[in-house]
Amino acid sequence: VCAACHGAQGEGNLAMNGPKLAGQGDWYLRRQITAYKRGYRGTHPEDTYGQQMAPMVATLFNEQAIDNVIAYITSLPDDPAPATVRGDLQHGQELYQGWVVCHGQEGGGNFATNAPRYTGMSDWYLVRQLNNFRNGVRGTHPDDKYGEQMGFMSKQLHGNQDIYDVVA
Repeated sequence: VCAACHGAQGEGNLAMNGPKLAGQGDWYLRRQITAYKRGYRGTHPEDTYGQQMAPMVATLFNEQAIDNVIAYITSLPDDPAPATVRGDLQHGQELYQGWVVCHGQEGGGNFATNAPRYTGMSDWYLVRQLNNFRNGVRGTHPDDKYGEQMGFMSKQLHGNQDIYDVVA
């Protein structure tokens, strides 16, 4: 079911609005599946793509199904997603310094700080999600503590160009 949008190898598919999954931490995949199942994600009226994802997650009807799909995703080759976002790299590096503590100097993510990997993932998706956080489309559910934290951080980006720069 996941391959229809996320690609047969979890490589992502921009045309289907499915970001790359391969290479993302198993703990983060589980947290996002849980967020959809609990209604932390995919319920905001402006989150069209999240609303499409929520029923797909519902097909994972028990913990074993979730474990199995995560195990499969983590077995897929981790080839970097193609770069699609252009921005001012120097400015982006300056902006990113506020995120190093959580996501790491190289954007590899960090389980200890609950921060997902950015490097090699779908850059267009990162742009969308930073906008969603900044605009309150994501991270505003009262039980989504990690989303709330990222919502605050995304507000440090003052406009689309800042988002493009940091993602690039």
